[in-house]
Amino acid sequence: MSPSPLPIVAIVGRPNVGKSTLFNRYAGRRRALVEDEPGVTRDSIAEEVELPDGRRALVVDTAGLDPDAESGLPAAVQAQARAAMAQADAILFVVDAKDGLVATDETLARALRRTSKPVSLVVNKIDHPSHAPRIADFARLGFAACHAVSAEHGGGAWDALEELVLRLPAPAAAEAPDAGADADTEDTEAAPRDAAEAGTRVALVGRPNVGKSSLVNRLLGAERLVVSDVPGTTRDSIDSRLELAGRAFTLIDTAGLRSPGRRTRTAERGSALMTVRAVERADAAVVVLDASEGPTDQDARVVALALERGRPVVLAANKWDLVAGQGEARANELEASIRHALHFLPDAPLLRVSARRGSGVERILPAAERAASAGLRRIATSELNRWLRDAVTRHEPAMAQRGSRRRPLKFFYATQTGVRPPTFVLFCTDPEAVQPSYRRFLENRLREAFDLGGTPLRLRLRARTGE
Repeated sequence: MSPSPLPIVAIVGRPNVGKSTLFNRYAGRRRALVEDEPGVTRDSIAEEVELPDGRRALVVDTAGLDPDAESGLPAAVQAQARAAMAQADAILFVVDAKDGLVATDETLARALRRTSKPVSLVVNKIDHPSHAPRIADFARLGFAACHAVSAEHGGGAWDALEELVLRLPAPAAAEAPDAGADADTEDTEAAPRDAAEAGTRVALVGRPNVGKSSLVNRLLGAERLVVSDVPGTTRDSIDSRLELAGRAFTLIDTAGLRSPGRRTRTAERGSALMTVRAVERADAAVVVLDASEGPTDQDARVVALALERGRPVVLAANKWDLVAGQGEARANELEASIRHALHFLPDAPLLRVSARRGSGVERILPAAERAASAGLRRIATSELNRWLRDAVTRHEPAMAQRGSRRRPLKFFYATQTGVRPPTFVLFCTDPEAVQPSYRRFLENRLREAFDLGGTPLRLRLRARTGE
């Protein structure tokens, strides 16, 4: 049986208790969208982390609560707790040792105690042994698992996360690797599910108010979802099933994903968590853009999230009717700007659509189905090795430089070890000597040869001496 989806751990708590500092501690570092292009960075909302015992988890930063929320702080606390309880598998509840126990902590604790999911209390800002007695203030919250943590300095942070994940059910054992594969490779295919019933699962994700729910309604042919011009109308991920030309689909509509600095409304507190969960459940992600506004940094964050989670991407530039009247030159200019802003996205289809007029909408599901199929494609080892020989013949890699010695860099063979995303291991004489530009060349040739546009790929280089 293939490995189960990663458990999702949500970090929750009131503002300024150190949730983002703790999240960044687990993330380890801020990552660039494209590693070889300096200055293009993003704030992550979800990071896959590996624990000391080898288990992995997806940690999600839910951002702070809004003390000025329109329904008041108690309602904001309840909203965040409900989102975490509904979408996460386990919860890290962070409080501030310097502030001591406050009423907001007690409100959130009451909500979290009602869940059957594991909850660990993290008493943050225990930055010195002399601060340890402050933990006693939080005993009345009633959580058996309580950890003294310094997110700033790292003390106790990993112990808290590891203890929480260990309380989750053990993941299903993966299939043994194919004969001939290295022991450190793994099959990355998600756990099997009832594909006949659900069909292709398509998550519509994007910034608030770009028209995701309107597109779903067009696809369904009915006003099944609430549509409003007010950002944040969609509160939860909603599944809708339909058939198109005898093919089954499940549409997952999600709350809009705001940039970290703008997640300030009560209703948006759980949106990042819901979007992560929706992408995890999907076979492909349709990232909806607002053509009238053009591409934004947040569009890039949404696309990056889908790629990080190994999901193929289709771009749907909605509200294209507002652009069409400006002429083909303007339309081509807009497409070019989208491609430039999302230059790290490999060969994804870009669809011109209008939910209001219905134009182009019929192309969304077929494109998503093709992308999902690419993400699940398996390529025979014999075909892969013919491709590798052809690619290396067409463009030989640069010589491997070790000190003053230069040696030819040889590739021997390739094998596929997983799907969603397609994952390949390439054996060569010196993996560290392979230039990033040559890796990109191999990836691009692989996409072209096997029609893998729009899906992320994982290329892993392994050393193999002699021939």
